[in-house]
Amino acid sequence: MIAGNPAECNAPAGRRAPAVRAGGAGGYNSPMNSVTQAKTDITMRRTDGTSGGKLAVLAWSHFLNDGAAFYLPGILPAVLAALHQPLTMIGVITAAMYVGQALQPVTGILADHAGGRRFVLGGLLACSLAGAMVGLAGNVWMLIALLLISGLGSTVFHPQALAAVRSVTQKRPAMGMATFLVGGELGRGAWPLITSLIVVRMGLHALWIIALPTLASIPVLLWQIPRLAPRHAAAGKIRWREHRRPFAVLVGFSAFRGLVVFGSIVFIPIMWKLRGGGLVTGASIISTLLITGVLGQLGGGTLADRFGRRHVVLGSSMMLIVLVPLLVLVHGALLWVVAGITGIAMFSTFASTLLVGQDIFPENRGLGSGIALGFSNALGAMGLIPLGVVLRHSNIYVVFAILTAGAAGMLATALLFSRKVHPAMQ
Repeated sequence: MIAGNPAECNAPAGRRAPAVRAGGAGGYNSPMNSVTQAKTDITMRRTDGTSGGKLAVLAWSHFLNDGAAFYLPGILPAVLAALHQPLTMIGVITAAMYVGQALQPVTGILADHAGGRRFVLGGLLACSLAGAMVGLAGNVWMLIALLLISGLGSTVFHPQALAAVRSVTQKRPAMGMATFLVGGELGRGAWPLITSLIVVRMGLHALWIIALPTLASIPVLLWQIPRLAPRHAAAGKIRWREHRRPFAVLVGFSAFRGLVVFGSIVFIPIMWKLRGGGLVTGASIISTLLITGVLGQLGGGTLADRFGRRHVVLGSSMMLIVLVPLLVLVHGALLWVVAGITGIAMFSTFASTLLVGQDIFPENRGLGSGIALGFSNALGAMGLIPLGVVLRHSNIYVVFAILTAGAAGMLATALLFSRKVHPAMQ
């Protein structure tokens, strides 16, 4: 379902439900908008239905996209050596990977107005082809340009792909969203290992191989990815003033979560190195966190469908307040156990917040997806810049204390998730 009032979608054939106010933040829908949206919803159900095959293909496209967009950390030392760059360039190069995510609300608006599936396919191709050319970069500026193009392709891909997931998961939207997110999670986890094997055995120039799975998948993607209806000219404008309170709550929670997630992923290996541990062993801690994050995505989606989204965000926040400081306090095998549980807690809320973002902005669900994911993640990632300064002038315990404060910020904003702020938050 792209947008619209549930009452309209469930009304008997031949009878249109009256326009109603969509909760406290949705505003009034005009009769023209109601009729248009009801027709769109019926068309989407008839065309796409609740298709496990389409959802699987969308999850596969997410695997390809996020793998191509975020594989670089696994081979970054080799890239820096080939370009004769110092380690101090890591921050600049990493920023180039993520900065484009802040534009997801913009690409979401454009994708919803355009409809179809061109943003999914075009974004995936741009991301994959630019990522495949990284090994051919002759200097650091060409590398940064390729990373910016790859990141922009990923930014174009996500909002329309997320809207497509919603259109094919009518009955269990949170579980469907979680399945799609698992595809990306597996891509981010598997591709660094795959590309490192390519580089070790064949050299950086052979990274063009990573474009082959995407190119081979194009026929299936053309067959299975649903065409979304464009946002009708008669549809109501985005009601920014009425959406601003739930928007602020959602962005606040998601930005705090981004700080905690990205901060933990970045600083756990540093913590391990400061303890005198090896590179591979430190990376295995992150792998544990990301792999169990798949369980968090699926479990969080299931729990949200059954018990509600508010319970999931509250439970995750309370768990992270306890788990994040334990990451820097425990030793031995217990650290891997804590990392695994932390991964489950961290990634359990992504499906819920994406659905909330889409429901806050029913006039433009691509915009809602972009705000809940890319824009908020970019805000959280920017919080890592001062943490590097904190580590330089203090110690790793202070860094994790700040990350724990970020988890407390998650809880504070999660407490604001309520039907009074927006019905979708319940």
